[in-house]
Amino acid sequence: MILRHMPNQQAALDNVFHALADPTRRAVLQRLSGGPASVSELAKPFEMALPSFLQHLQVLETSGLIRSQKAGRVRTCEMEPQPLATAEQWIAEQRALWEGRLDRLEGFLKELQAKENGDGA
Repeated sequence: MILRHMPNQQAALDNVFHALADPTRRAVLQRLSGGPASVSELAKPFEMALPSFLQHLQVLETSGLIRSQKAGRVRTCEMEPQPLATAEQWIAEQRALWEGRLDRLEGFLKELQAKENGDGA
């Protein structure tokens, strides 16, 4: 059965997919899947100004995919897996829905073909 998401859950899911839509943000998540990292470590591989990079981190934080904490002058980010699990569940629900529809279509087409073959014999 397909679960209906509440409007606030739908907005959270929209934020996750928005965050995942950008290759820079996906690369940051991939790096954080190996463990926490400072903002400067995360920004190092990207050829962009720090304020631009911080905007990417803000999108990730708003979506709930990462969280950050500041200790002294160092801000450290770490990945939060729950929003990805929610997106994965939504994708699985959509896959099940469409596989069911395709299975029914296939059955209908086979039935139609069998009728045509039976009528022509």
